[in-house]
Amino acid sequence: MCGIVAYLGQKTAQPILIEGLKRLEYRGYDSAGVALLSNGVIKIKKTSGRIAALEAILDKPQANETLGLGHTRWATHGVPNQINAHPHADYTGKIAVVHNGIIENYSTLKTWLQNEGVTFVSDTDTEVIANLIGYFYEKCDAGERTRKPQGQNRFEWAVQRALQEVHGTYGLGILCADCPDMFIGAKKGSPLILGVSEGEYILASDAAAIIEHTAKALYLSDNEMVIVTADGFHTKTIDNIAVTKSLENIEFSLEQIELGSFKHHMLKEIFEQPKALTTCMGGRIDPQNDRIHLGGVNDYLRAMTHIKRLIITACGTAFHAGLVGEFLFEQMARIITETEYASEFRYRNPIIEDGTTVIAISQSGETADTLAAVEQAKERGATVLGIVNVVGSSIARATDAGVYLHAGPEIGVASTKAFTAQVAVLTMLAIELSRRRLVSSDEATRYIKELAKIPDKISQILKQSEHIRTIAQANINQNNWLFLGRGINYPVALEGALKLKEISYIHAEGLPAAEMKHGPIALIVDGMPAVFIATNGPQYDKIIGNICEVRARKGKTIIVATEGNDHIKPYADYLITVPDAPELLQPMLTVIPLQLMAYHAAVLRGHDVDKPRNLAKSVTVE
Repeated sequence: MCGIVAYLGQKTAQPILIEGLKRLEYRGYDSAGVALLSNGVIKIKKTSGRIAALEAILDKPQANETLGLGHTRWATHGVPNQINAHPHADYTGKIAVVHNGIIENYSTLKTWLQNEGVTFVSDTDTEVIANLIGYFYEKCDAGERTRKPQGQNRFEWAVQRALQEVHGTYGLGILCADCPDMFIGAKKGSPLILGVSEGEYILASDAAAIIEHTAKALYLSDNEMVIVTADGFHTKTIDNIAVTKSLENIEFSLEQIELGSFKHHMLKEIFEQPKALTTCMGGRIDPQNDRIHLGGVNDYLRAMTHIKRLIITACGTAFHAGLVGEFLFEQMARIITETEYASEFRYRNPIIEDGTTVIAISQSGETADTLAAVEQAKERGATVLGIVNVVGSSIARATDAGVYLHAGPEIGVASTKAFTAQVAVLTMLAIELSRRRLVSSDEATRYIKELAKIPDKISQILKQSEHIRTIAQANINQNNWLFLGRGINYPVALEGALKLKEISYIHAEGLPAAEMKHGPIALIVDGMPAVFIATNGPQYDKIIGNICEVRARKGKTIIVATEGNDHIKPYADYLITVPDAPELLQPMLTVIPLQLMAYHAAVLRGHDVDKPRNLAKSVTVE
């Protein structure tokens, strides 16, 4: 969840580190710091708060300081303050560490190190890593426990030896005061990428901090480390086994992560959805020939035609996309489908029978709980497919096969375009499986042609942004909202409530509309907003009844309805329309007004939309 960056090259390191941290700030923003190697001494500057607070205390950049580390934090162990901010130095002052992840056995290691005379100053688990490396570095060859192989670099060995004691997750950048032209990166469960350019190297949590300098990158796998020197780099496992890695192209440009004319990344990404979906479906949906081509899973489609059960696992917004997928697979392809929170799936004893396929969904491809669910499903013999956005991510590498979203980088913490792209991929997969299993060619053709129209229909909805802003403005002083939908639009209600909570800090609850009267109707008071998704479909008349129940109790009804439906106007205090579409394709349309509602509510309430409190973009810790 934190952002880490390291630099070694011929340029002054500090400006490059700060620039990289700004691009990674969406990963964590409660404290920040840098460590620079200067004339054999590690200089650390760090503070609580945003990157701007760090910039205010930095010394003038020095041309001879060409090696350094940077970190922007999302706190786990220890409150966000100057002492707990990264980088952390070891007790000797020789080692500096930045860390993304959680060390599960830090307490045991800390006690052992303290018994060895090692001192600590922070409340973090990360300081244990720094001190453990420092301990082995200082004690090198002093006894059986600290004896390194002859000829191995002492710093490199100390890192390996320390990581063999550590249980948990980490993405690490590490400096040693005695090694002026060297840094080390190591990965287990947290993303880590090395950007490689001529004469310079940038280690980072994701490609956003690298792309301005190079489009060539090396993606570390779990239990691997990279040793970077002025002469080049080499990779190996933490058990000192050499690993050959290839450089890969970063699949997005610097322009894609810049704001352009937009005030916030979230708004930019909401408005990018027509283009993102067009790209996502490009080369995959062929309305001329009535076919869908999903190359990433093509080899598995024949077997999936005969599967008995499908499990979708994900967290947060991706979980809501999975719930939409459950409706799609069951109604289109008639496959028994369950959607499970990955954080729950990993801790119970799931039944994985022969003929079970698991689909894991994650925008970042690094979500810790989802990755753990993937590993558990594979251990139990399931075929596991991934739907992720980030090429080369951990889930993409861990699954048997999968489909990339190709939605472009998503910087805003509150996911928007990833959700619609995830639903689009699930829809394409459901259509193809239904065509192979039992649906008539005419029915499959209808869905393919209608799916191809979705990007243009989203563009029409986006024209209502200012209208939706006025609705948000009229209701932002209400601190409790309900979001209600039926059938396949129930997950959209959940997603709308989540978006409002995430960035506006308004309490909101998403429900199946019929469930309101089984308890939550007690919450409705005069003026309370209730957002209904009441588009054309078989349950339309039923949801009108639910709307009447809210109006009878003086709640305010905000209704998302199908364009041209004049019948619903008397039931709506506020009306938003979406173009007509088959019911199973509606979530990609009905979610757009809810994204805009949440965005405008947050801005009107004066909140930082792209960096909501207590949240980070990629949840790489449990």
